[in-house]
Amino acid sequence: MSREETKYALAKAMEECMHTSSVENITVTDIARRCGVTRQTFYRCFLDKYDLINWYFGKLLDRSFEHMGSGRTVREGLERKFEYIRAERVFFTAAFRADGTNSLKEHDAEAIFSFYSNLIESKTASPPDGETRFLLELYCRGSVSMTVRWVLSGMKTSSGELARYMADALPMPLAALFTRLGLL
Repeated sequence: MSREETKYALAKAMEECMHTSSVENITVTDIARRCGVTRQTFYRCFLDKYDLINWYFGKLLDRSFEHMGSGRTVREGLERKFEYIRAERVFFTAAFRADGTNSLKEHDAEAIFSFYSNLIESKTASPPDGETRFLLELYCRGSVSMTVRWVLSGMKTSSGELARYMADALPMPLAALFTRLGLL
């Protein structure tokens, strides 16, 4: 098995463990045993179980936004992201319940901030200025908080409706920038 295949197998094992245990109660030994590998193999791939969760989330996030930079709107990208989250409901519900410095919530906020910053830079040929960075971070952290709330409350709102709410919640200067860049 390649290193990448091992990582995906470990992610699958983690997700299976999440069906019966909270993230806090799952050990690296549990994950490795369920995957059929040693703890050493786990640690060759990841620092800890949160690193595994964040890696897997990054893979999902990459897929959820893969077309956004090629003419897709912010709203369409968000809807895709929320559809992935819904499809991976067990993983996200368990992962979003965990807190800490290496938690999925923090990783999500940083990943989304980085995604939007890079998107702005690719469209304008310069990084976002200080005010834009501040508004972008504020928006990203707020949207993660609302996403967590949506997941933990049972995802009653449709992915499309949540995406519309999130796009409508962009601070006015960001909305104007994204409109100018053809992203809204």
